[in-house]
Amino acid sequence: MNTIEIRKATVSDLDSIQNISIQTFTETFAAVNTPENIADYIKNSLNSAQLTTELKNLNSQFYIAYSNDEVVGYLKINFSDAQTESFNENALEVQRIYVLQNFHGKNIGQLLLDEVKKIAQITNVDSVWLGVWEENHRAIRFYTKNGFVVFDKHVFMMGNDEQTDLLMQLQIR
Repeated sequence: MNTIEIRKATVSDLDSIQNISIQTFTETFAAVNTPENIADYIKNSLNSAQLTTELKNLNSQFYIAYSNDEVVGYLKINFSDAQTESFNENALEVQRIYVLQNFHGKNIGQLLLDEVKKIAQITNVDSVWLGVWEENHRAIRFYTKNGFVVFDKHVFMMGNDEQTDLLMQLQIR
C-alpha cells in the first residue's frame, strides 16, 4: 500500500475538494436516491461558492488525504457556530469523511478519523459527533468500531426525500 499523507486544505484546494465531493457522494448515494435528488444536493451543497464559503469559515477545517499525489479522500470538521447542530459548544463535528470508492478498505477513513481524534485532544473538546444516514450500514459499523454511540437523530433532506440521520458521539473527556 502506498503511503497516505494527510494535510490541512486551503481555498486553493477548492477544485480537488469539489471533484472528490461530487464523485464520492455520487458513488455512495446514487444507487439509493433519485437522479434528481442527487443532482439537487450537488447543485446546492457542493457548488464552488458554497465550498469556498466553507473553506473560508474560521470554525471549519478541511484535511485532504493523498496517496502519492492523488487526492483519495478528505475530512471536514466544524467547531463552535460552524456546527450543523448546536448540542454542545465545546464539541467538534465531523461533517464529512469522504473516501473514493477505489480506496475503500485501505485504512484511509481510519487515518482521517484518527486525525479527528488528535485534533479533538489538542483542542480540548468534550466530544466528537457526526450525523450518518441510518441506511449507511458500512459507515455506522465503522463509527461504532471507533467508539461512537448513537445519541439522537435528525432529518436530512435529500432533495425532496426526507431521510433520517443517526447522530453519533464519541466522548473525549
